[in-house]
Amino acid sequence: MEIGVPKETKDQEFRVGLSPTSVRSLSDSGHTVAVETEAGVGAGFSDADYIQAGAKIVADAPSAWNRDLVVKVKEPLAAEYPLLQKKQILFTYLHLAANRELTEHLINSGITAIAYETVELPNRSLPLLIPMSIIAGRLSVQFGARFLERQQGGRGVLLGGVPGVKPGKVVILGGGVVGTEAAKMAVGLGAQVQIVDVNVERLNYLETLFGSRVELLYSSTLQIEAIVPEADLLIGAVLVPGRKAPILVPRALVEKMRPGSVLVDVAVDQGGCIETLRPTSHTQPTYIEAGVVHYGVPNMPGAVPWTATQALNNSTFPYVQQLAHQGLTALTSSVALAKGLTVQDCKLVHPTIREVFADLAS
Repeated sequence: MEIGVPKETKDQEFRVGLSPTSVRSLSDSGHTVAVETEAGVGAGFSDADYIQAGAKIVADAPSAWNRDLVVKVKEPLAAEYPLLQKKQILFTYLHLAANRELTEHLINSGITAIAYETVELPNRSLPLLIPMSIIAGRLSVQFGARFLERQQGGRGVLLGGVPGVKPGKVVILGGGVVGTEAAKMAVGLGAQVQIVDVNVERLNYLETLFGSRVELLYSSTLQIEAIVPEADLLIGAVLVPGRKAPILVPRALVEKMRPGSVLVDVAVDQGGCIETLRPTSHTQPTYIEAGVVHYGVPNMPGAVPWTATQALNNSTFPYVQQLAHQGLTALTSSVALAKGLTVQDCKLVHPTIREVFADLAS
C-alpha cells in the first residue's frame, strides 16, 4: 500500500504522523511511504532519517496526500480540504463534534475517515487518546504554572508556595486520565489540589492513588460553585467521547474568580467545559476575559513533539499496520479500529457523531 505522511499545518504543530521507526517497519513489510519534506523536523526527525528508514521524501503536501492511506496527527484544515480524495483512508485525530465544517467536507469528499480518539477497546478504553491525554494533563499544570506568573498576566502565585506562605490551589474538573495526570504534576509541585468527578468508583480509585494529598469531591453544581472562585488554576479535564463537553463553569462563575487566576481547558477541541474559554494557539496561547487568564490551545502535546510523536506512534502503529496490510478489511477484523470509523462512502457513520449532526446523517 502507498502511505502518505503530510506535514502538519496547524499552528506550531510539530508532531508528525509516523516516526522513522514506524516507517522502517512499514517499508520492511513492502509498503511505500511518502513523507512530505521536513514533516518531521519539528519533532527531531530529518529527511535523512526518513530516507534511511526507507521513505520517499516528496516536495509538497499534494504529493503526500495522493496516497491510499494518509496518516496524520491533527484534523485537516481548510487548506487541506481540496486534498481529500474518494477511495482514500484518512487516519488521524478528528474531534468532529465541535467542527461542522470539517464534517461536511469529509462527507462530501467520499473519503474513509477513521478517528484516533474513538478507536475503542472492548473494555471501553481509548488507546489512541490515552497517550496524548497523559501529556496534555501534565502540560496543563506546567502551562498553568507559567501563566500564573505576573509577567504572563497571572496573579503571581507560585503553586508550590514556600515556607510561611501557603501554596496555590489547583481545581481539576474531571478525574479521568487528563485529570489524574494533572493532579500528579500539581501534587509534585506542592500545590493544594482538588478533583471533582461524578464517578464515585473513579473517586475511590483516585483515593488509592493519592491518599490524603488530593481532596476528592463529588461533582455537582453547588460543589463547583463553591470551589471554582477559590482556584488559582482551574483545569477542565472533562471528556465525553465523540460529543461536545458539557459546560460546567458558566461565565457568571468565571467572573467570581480572582483577577489573574488561570483557566486551562484540555477538552477545548471538543467544545470545552468552561463557557468563556475559546480555542487559542501556541502562537497566541492566552487571552484575558473577566480578569482571568484563559489558555485554550487545542493541540497542547504539539509543544513537546519529540516526546509526543513517539508516544503516539507507540499506540497508533499497530492499527496503521493493520490498515496497510488489509486496507478497509481491517475494519472487519479489528473491532477496536471499526469503532473509530467516522465517515465512509459520503456518509456519516459514527453513531455519536450522527447524533451531534443529525441533519447530516439523514
